[in-house]
Amino acid sequence: MASETQDPPHGVSRRDLFKTVGAGAAAAVAGAPLAPSAAAAQAHPAAAPQLEALETLTATEADILEAVCARLIPTDENGPGAAEARAAHYIDRALTGPLRASRDAYAAGLAAIDVYAQAAKGAPFVKLSPRDQDAVLTDMERNVATGFMPNAATFFNLVRTHTIQGTFCDPYYGGNANFVGWDLIGYPGLRMTVDAQEQRMSAPKAVRKSAYEEAMFAGKGSAKGGDHGHRP
Repeated sequence: MASETQDPPHGVSRRDLFKTVGAGAAAAVAGAPLAPSAAAAQAHPAAAPQLEALETLTATEADILEAVCARLIPTDENGPGAAEARAAHYIDRALTGPLRASRDAYAAGLAAIDVYAQAAKGAPFVKLSPRDQDAVLTDMERNVATGFMPNAATFFNLVRTHTIQGTFCDPYYGGNANFVGWDLIGYPGLRMTVDAQEQRMSAPKAVRKSAYEEAMFAGKGSAKGGDHGHRP
């Protein structure tokens, strides 16, 4: 994240995102104790995000999406954010599968973000300062940004929802890299059974593995997609 740290757009603060996750927006943490913990996040430092193969997004689309995700759940004093969790990678992968119906919306919406950023702030979205990126996203959230179909708020909410999913999902689906999302909210990890000792513990030891590493899922295949494209 750039050194000029700014708060995320109005209405998309970490506190509000935690509330949304608690309401069930991220299936990976359903039913888990939601206790945001900077200490937990620091205990599992995130690897720097790297350029990687793309499933369906173009390189330009991916760059815009990554910049948007990074402002929706920014890296700050609480720990890593959507960039380190690879939320954009989750979205790119999901757009070839369960989110494929949203592929056209992403193509149009990401292009519209760049056009609006140029008109409102004089530069492509990825070239703007964090403050100006937040201003563009706030205009979208408030539905005053122009050039979106059917409107800016609809696309903003779509990306916001998918960014939350990508940050807190089971890593099997391509997001929550290095479990940074789970650490951020204090989610201890999936347990198929909980013994009496663990039930007595207020802060159970973290289990850092995908649910799909359980024996019952052996031989079921992988959620990882093919190597369809690369960034330059």
